[in-house]
Amino acid sequence: MTRDRPYQPLVLRILHNLSVAIAILAIITSFLVYNTYDGRFVKLPLPQINDIIGLHGTFGLTFLLLFPALAIYSFHWGQKRLVQADSFGKLAQIGKPIWWYSLHRIVNTIMLVAATWALITGRQMKEEWLPAGEINHSWYYLHLSAWVILVICLAIHLLMIIKVGGIPLIVSMLQWQYVPEDSPLLWKNKIRSLFNRER
Repeated sequence: MTRDRPYQPLVLRILHNLSVAIAILAIITSFLVYNTYDGRFVKLPLPQINDIIGLHGTFGLTFLLLFPALAIYSFHWGQKRLVQADSFGKLAQIGKPIWWYSLHRIVNTIMLVAATWALITGRQMKEEWLPAGEINHSWYYLHLSAWVILVICLAIHLLMIIKVGGIPLIVSMLQWQYVPEDSPLLWKNKIRSLFNRER
């Protein structure tokens, strides 16, 4: 496909869009949890939501169930969208298209690592800590660090999408049409070939 009409694999679109939706809800509710029970660095006059910790945990668990599929896709069929062996070297070519593509791939990779970090640290936390005023646990600080990294990476990711592909790239991630070789009927064989290759 051309730059004006790029095509994204159907599996990528489904996994990406579901992951983004759940991740954004998790990010928003995590800030509401912080704003309600902590707020040491930034506190906004927002209304409190009953059981916001439970709501955040629900989005986190949903993301945890979805994330392995996204990670498998990203590190196998979507590997070209992640950091390459020469990505950091190409950052020396400031302003050139390859510089933007390389930065985009690096940010995509950092987002996957930060999401993994958020899931690991989140699973180590206990729901009763924050309501009890226990805001100095190491796992809580580590979870906050993952939130900050994810928010920064998400902002850069959106800017990179606009810079690298513009509106056509955004539209290509939202459309539902797919080419015959991308049919869901072929997914079973593709997954089977992946596991057979790794034996």
